[in-house]
Amino acid sequence: MAGAAILGRRVIWRVGTVVALRDETATARTITLEVPDWPGHVAGQHVDLRLTATDGYSAVRSYSIASAPNSEGRVELTVERFRDGEVSPYLTQELAVSDRLELRGPIGGWFVWRTQQTEPIQLIAGGSGIVPLMAMLWSRVSASSTAPFRLLYSVREPGAVFYRDELQRLSDQSSVTLTYAYTRAAPKNCPRPPGRIDATLIANTTWASKRAPTCYVCGPTSFVETAANLLIVAGHDPNRIRTERFGPTGDRK
Repeated sequence: MAGAAILGRRVIWRVGTVVALRDETATARTITLEVPDWPGHVAGQHVDLRLTATDGYSAVRSYSIASAPNSEGRVELTVERFRDGEVSPYLTQELAVSDRLELRGPIGGWFVWRTQQTEPIQLIAGGSGIVPLMAMLWSRVSASSTAPFRLLYSVREPGAVFYRDELQRLSDQSSVTLTYAYTRAAPKNCPRPPGRIDATLIANTTWASKRAPTCYVCGPTSFVETAANLLIVAGHDPNRIRTERFGPTGDRK
């Protein structure tokens, strides 16, 4: 596949080479791409990925960037496989190191965390909605930011957690407060039984509204709407709640 430079207001398609693959869960894989002419990105942005078959048919999907900005021109994407997906099965089961992929971006300017921000940050993720929030966490570390971060991560069960080891290290070493909310099965030592996020969980684990945090919420549409509403009920300023949602097509993962 070749990259096409598109002039005018349209975005340039670039070619990235797969240099590493890492399984996050039984159904999710992180793809590391080396993109020589990558212009750089901000944590929270995403890319469009285009796959083209030998018969000329092409499919485009959007995926959040999982990695912090870096000078090596490397971009990490974490893709969750859907049983009936058109693109995700290939990316998570067939893609190999040295393969090439077309991508365009970075895209997005609202759902981003910039290293100049110093206010408290509240991250709330549902399932694979953790991906762009992970980029924010890594960016905080790489920038040596002292902005206080908290993460509330809602996930079905322990085996479905993305970046488990990395999250634990960040929690242990960089003063990030990490809370898991398991919805179907929780580990034996979990203080909270399985269940969806609710007002009590928001009140006990997130920044108080008087601290005026900026809140980033990402996940399935219903999860994002519920979490954002709970934050508003808890007194948070709606203008300080930024949301990113995805649907059944697997976009923005």
